[in-house]
Amino acid sequence: MAIYAIGDLHLSHGLDKPMDIFGPEWAGHTEKIKENWQRVVREKDLVIVVGDISWAMHLYEAAEDLRWLSDLKGTKVIVRGNHDYWWSSISKVRKELPPSVFALQNDHFVWGDYAVCGTRGWICPGEEGFDSDRDQKIYLRETQRLRLSLESAVRSSSSTLIVAIHFPPFPRRGWQSAFTELLEEYGVAACVFGHIHDSGRDYIFQGERNGVRYYFAAADGISFTPLKLVE
Repeated sequence: MAIYAIGDLHLSHGLDKPMDIFGPEWAGHTEKIKENWQRVVREKDLVIVVGDISWAMHLYEAAEDLRWLSDLKGTKVIVRGNHDYWWSSISKVRKELPPSVFALQNDHFVWGDYAVCGTRGWICPGEEGFDSDRDQKIYLRETQRLRLSLESAVRSSSSTLIVAIHFPPFPRRGWQSAFTELLEEYGVAACVFGHIHDSGRDYIFQGERNGVRYYFAAADGISFTPLKLVE
């Protein structure tokens, strides 16, 4: 029962949203993801999808994209990305999710000895463009949501914690944030994130720091192939 991760699928089965305007590597990206996913993932595996799943604006518009995701191999656990405008209340989202797809918000998902926690995250203080008036409130709210998710996992006595977060949990040219402090406080083993598509990802830290291993899994940064986190 391996665990994989991938983010930023940017599906648009019900919309005319060509992704190759963002670069030639995005041409036919949906087919690339499906082919690679079906090749490496088994039905008994888990895939963590770290946000920006669908370009849909409303939940009903995302239905075809979510069915497409459900039809792929394995169990999927998803967190919200900043472009997932279709993601309304968590109760409504969960009611409409097809089989094999589970959504995280303020809670966790148990997979064997692992508990997957997560939240959307937000731009961190110290990141270029951070606005203390506009962004601070959302940043603090997302920090609290991550704490709630981690607390729920701790209460379940799961032995190993994995965190899925859409935004990088630290500034691209920095390190510490309220997110990283929580990861270290709760003894999280691994944190996986996406969101970054430009040259800024060259500055994103990947590897182990203070006991937490960080993985970058935006689809175009991992050749549109789910990244294995756990054998």
